[in-house]
Amino acid sequence: MTFKTKHISLFILVLTISLTANAQQGEVNVTQDSDIDKLLEFKKDIKTSKIYRIQVYQSVDPDKAQREKSNFLNSYNQWPAEVVWNTPNYKVWVGNFATRLEAERAAAKIKKKYMNAIILQPKSDKR
Repeated sequence: MTFKTKHISLFILVLTISLTANAQQGEVNVTQDSDIDKLLEFKKDIKTSKIYRIQVYQSVDPDKAQREKSNFLNSYNQWPAEVVWNTPNYKVWVGNFATRLEAERAAAKIKKKYMNAIILQPKSDKR
């Protein structure tokens, strides 16, 4: 062995011994306020409470929107409908669907009469 390889081997040996000798084991205890668990549950509920709606009509005239809502309910009374003012239009929104799949199934039926119907996920409930 040459002088250089002896030094490298010695250095690696010392490094290995020092790393294994300094390894420590310990225990960590975390104490947290009980309100944190409540907040996490609340956040989970908010996150999963998204709803989907289907927009079937929009107009700048509130009377036309109300008439279209009535027409919709005459044809499809299994879903609730409401007129929502969303600048600059009055829109007829249908349903409170819990999942996108549920909204898609309803939209397939609704599009037979309202071919421009679209699925929305409103940011907040406008009621």
